[in-house]
Amino acid sequence: MQTQTCEFRTGRTEVVLDITRECADFAARQADGLLHVFVPHATAGVAILETGAGSDTDLLAALRDLLPADDRWLHTHGTRGHGRSHVMPALIPPYATLPISGGIIALGTWQSICLVDLNVDNEVRTVRLSALAG
Repeated sequence: MQTQTCEFRTGRTEVVLDITRECADFAARQADGLLHVFVPHATAGVAILETGAGSDTDLLAALRDLLPADDRWLHTHGTRGHGRSHVMPALIPPYATLPISGGIIALGTWQSICLVDLNVDNEVRTVRLSALAG
């Protein structure tokens, strides 16, 4: 199994960050198999969705509706509403597994691999990419 870690600066705002290019660069060194994308953080997730046409903004809006940044959360350290970031991975899991065919990730036409981060307390995230040969 081949493995690589990447760091991404997500900043101090909620973000849906397209990491497809980094994943594709890693997959290009493989032949056929599976790409596993994993975020080893308790407050981030990986989503497969269309970006650039508003879906990324819509996702953040939906998460704000489902997980408001208010004082309802029992997990209270950090900024106001921080506890919602710990609930988010139950909705947006911290991993995705995708097929690799001929060194290319077999994504749909408009699909991208995105890091989803609502936690404004941590500005840098690590993503572990692993490839299992087929």
